[in-house]
Amino acid sequence: MEKIKMYAKSIFIPVLTGTVIGIITSQFINYNTLQKPPLSPPGYIFPIVWTIIYILMGIGYGILKSENKVDEKTKIIYYTQLIINALWSIIFFVLEWRLFSIIWIILLDIVVLLMIKNFYSKNKVAGLLQIPYLIWILFATYLTVGIYILNK
Repeated sequence: MEKIKMYAKSIFIPVLTGTVIGIITSQFINYNTLQKPPLSPPGYIFPIVWTIIYILMGIGYGILKSENKVDEKTKIIYYTQLIINALWSIIFFVLEWRLFSIIWIILLDIVVLLMIKNFYSKNKVAGLLQIPYLIWILFATYLTVGIYILNK
């Protein structure tokens, strides 16, 4: 029962973070009115994909917690990427700092790579569960750059 609570908490934190940011930014999201680069998905895809990614993120962190492999460095990297991730939506949609959002998402790319490396060194499955996250934010980086170029 204790493991179930730990996994539930590990999943709940990133899902809650994403939900709160979604609520905060929902009135500012103008994705459908922006010029978008090729391969841009429809807006309804984003909450679905992000929910899956947040669940995988939480499971990966939960694996490390269940094996007592979460040290201070792991916590710092994990929560830093979660904060950077959350702030991107505010920077991009609320503040509309499109150029800065490119720099910010590249920072996120780097920190997520560090997180994957850290997780993988402690538990291969925990690290591999973060690969969809990396792929998605690399795609989001492409979209961010494309939207910036097409809407300046």
